[in-house]
Amino acid sequence: MIPLLVLLGLIVVLIIAVVGMYNGLVTLRNRFKNAFAQIDVQLKRRYDLIPNLVETAKGYMSHERETLEAVIQARNQAASAGKAAAQNPADPAAMAGLMGAEGALGGALGRLFALSEAYPDLKANQNMMQLTEELTSTENKISFARQAYNDAVTVYNTKRETFPTNIIAGMFNFLVATLFEIEDDAQKEAPKVSFS
Repeated sequence: MIPLLVLLGLIVVLIIAVVGMYNGLVTLRNRFKNAFAQIDVQLKRRYDLIPNLVETAKGYMSHERETLEAVIQARNQAASAGKAAAQNPADPAAMAGLMGAEGALGGALGRLFALSEAYPDLKANQNMMQLTEELTSTENKISFARQAYNDAVTVYNTKRETFPTNIIAGMFNFLVATLFEIEDDAQKEAPKVSFS
């Protein structure tokens, strides 16, 4: 009778351990998804600011139509990639698409700001100064949110890869989460804009 009780006790302990590991992985997965939601909020804010920025610049930079259209096109692609990533931040393909689209958008915005330096009236425009200040502030918030997301992903991935949790992760299909990294070194910093 005693060996049967010991065996039953071991089975109960094993079940409790498996449930605990599973619940821990679910908790960590939900944390990194929530952290991505914070990035998504800031990205949407930036996507909303960009058309206003382009409209303001359009009045001064009528000869730079290609650049303005490239910014809008890059913004639309980034917004679309952002929606796909927001649906499932654990999808590596969606995150790669978002990172690529964000890199293209950053490059297009950089070209717009570089060209705007040649237009003193645009630099002095109060609306343009306010929009660029809001955009810079939003870029900083995106950086902080991205750091929080990457921290949450690192904790999740570490837990997922640690023994014996890796066995539970494999059994219940907990996939590796992708960090949100900026490939281009120029994009690692918020755009620097000076209208003085």
